[in-house]
Amino acid sequence: MKNTKKKSAAIKPGGVGEYIADCPKQVQGKLADMRAAIQAVAPDAIETVSYFDIPGYSYEGFDYNGMFAWFSFKAPFVRLHVRPQALVDHKKELEGFAATKAVVSFPTEGPIPKALVKRLVKASLRSMNETAG
Repeated sequence: MKNTKKKSAAIKPGGVGEYIADCPKQVQGKLADMRAAIQAVAPDAIETVSYFDIPGYSYEGFDYNGMFAWFSFKAPFVRLHVRPQALVDHKKELEGFAATKAVVSFPTEGPIPKALVKRLVKASLRSMNETAG
């Protein structure tokens, strides 16, 4: 990931394992799946819980402190938060899931659709890079 904008405020790395451990046991595996899917797309991103008090991922040098993806648990959902354009670009694939402008919610009783999560994270990164253009 190349830096195309000025440096942003420092993001404090860490805390994601603790966030997952603090969630109910029955969703910890799903949160770990979400984490793994995001890390598969962006293995060198900074992982933090300093933004919104939920796990988030960033690259220095972009708008919005370089944040491009977050995940969270809010019963009965594990949620993926991305830049809004990512959800617009994948609207058809998101039919059947609860979604807002920038958050898609996956029911905790089902598996995390890791391939879809990866596509959304890639789209969020693309949106971030296009904004930096």
